[in-house]
Amino acid sequence: MNLSLLGGENNYPSVYSPSILEVFENKHSDIDYMVKFNCPEFTSLCPVTGQPDFAAIYINYIPNKLMVESKSLKMYLFSYRNHGDFHENCVNTIMKDLRDLMKPRLIEVQGKFTPRGGISIDPYTCWGEPSTKYEEMAAYRLKNHDLFFENINNR
Repeated sequence: MNLSLLGGENNYPSVYSPSILEVFENKHSDIDYMVKFNCPEFTSLCPVTGQPDFAAIYINYIPNKLMVESKSLKMYLFSYRNHGDFHENCVNTIMKDLRDLMKPRLIEVQGKFTPRGGISIDPYTCWGEPSTKYEEMAAYRLKNHDLFFENINNR
């Protein structure tokens, strides 16, 4: 696998850039295990006012053959800093970009956005490989997502 960002310079993108994401081979694709990323310094822009929105983004996935390289993920998330979008769309786009890139067995993304005007928005999305136990798992996790993120939501 060609990992061009790892160990190189930090040339952060100035626009939303899913093409920056890189993958490597999962050497343990014979077993199920969860990979978790906690990204406490996510920023995007309100598409109406242009004001910054701050969030912690939580990404969990069960890898299949490929895994996302963490530095490319960091730079990809950074690419949202000048991107104007609603919280719900940011979280769903992150999930879809990672799903399309890695083709994991299961993936879920939650955003815990700081309150604006007295209201916080905590969107959650998940996806499981169709016609498998992972699709059923995703439906269960969506239905019960507050249980899985209870500690996050109580911070």
